[in-house]
Amino acid sequence: MARMTWNFSPERVDTPDATALRRDYYGDVAGRYFRRVVTEDEYDEEMLNDGLDLLAPPAGQFLVGRHAGEPAACGGIILLDAERAELTRVFIRHAFRGRGGADLLMNGLEDAARSLGARRTVLNTRLDLVEARALYTRHGYREIPAYCSGPYMDIWYGKEL
Repeated sequence: MARMTWNFSPERVDTPDATALRRDYYGDVAGRYFRRVVTEDEYDEEMLNDGLDLLAPPAGQFLVGRHAGEPAACGGIILLDAERAELTRVFIRHAFRGRGGADLLMNGLEDAARSLGARRTVLNTRLDLVEARALYTRHGYREIPAYCSGPYMDIWYGKEL
């Protein structure tokens, strides 16, 4: 029954709800990495260099999930090439975790990838993001060789769609 209260839909990344969700995402993942609260300047710097243009058609898609009308989750898809799409910024606000939204978000992101023509999804994450890693493996993602590099990447996953 709880799943019935979720609604996921494409949304521009610069809407107030999408921006607030991306801000919470950065606060969560960066705060864990630095083991401290992220400053407003750090938020702004990261969000300005966010590659937002890639999270809109035809290059990608950004989904916002609402639980009982409240903005609660987000995630993006970016086409890397004709075959692969990357999942990114996958996030459920802490207050909404455990209510079935993560599975619906993953299904929505994979559907968005398919609609953009992708036949495989890939992603990268950090080892300390254990909840995210559990979600990905639960959805059939398996560890793959690195397809990109960066300072906040420890492990890469892929899945055939």
